[in-house]
Amino acid sequence: MSRPIIRYETERLILKPTGVEDAAFILALLNSPGWLEHVGDRNVHTVEEASKYINDRMLPQYEKIGYGNYTVIRKSDNAKVGTSGIYARPGIEDVDIGFSVLPDYMGQGYSYEAAVKLMHLAEHSFGINKITAITTKANIPSQNLIKKLGMKYIKDVKIDGDDEILMQFGIAF
Repeated sequence: MSRPIIRYETERLILKPTGVEDAAFILALLNSPGWLEHVGDRNVHTVEEASKYINDRMLPQYEKIGYGNYTVIRKSDNAKVGTSGIYARPGIEDVDIGFSVLPDYMGQGYSYEAAVKLMHLAEHSFGINKITAITTKANIPSQNLIKKLGMKYIKDVKIDGDDEILMQFGIAF
């Protein structure tokens, strides 16, 4: 499956489309304490399973809508610090922005910087006029970041196939 080769840059970061070459990093991210607590166990426990996850869950979205999940890389040392992306999620009406970082890189503003760039692209390059974000009620840091991005609480929602009630925030451009 092909994916766009376009990568984007901010002052400190490179955002590149996530691919199977990122499988070891995605494995670490999906099994990090924050991911497991706030997103959930995706049952990805090997590099091979991470490659399959990327092929099955991430790459098809590039084919369908032209954007998706981006690996966030710190320019200063090429460290893969996290991911950020714009997603079409089942059960969510508008596209959704999401972000996650490995524990060693939390609190350094990388998710905010990447999300600001993606929101700019959403409005000016991807033709999106409204974007949402979802998070668990317990994930206060995520809620704070979403609010810092200018989003306002809309309602509680459920994603198809998941019983957890999530908070949905949004902003129109």
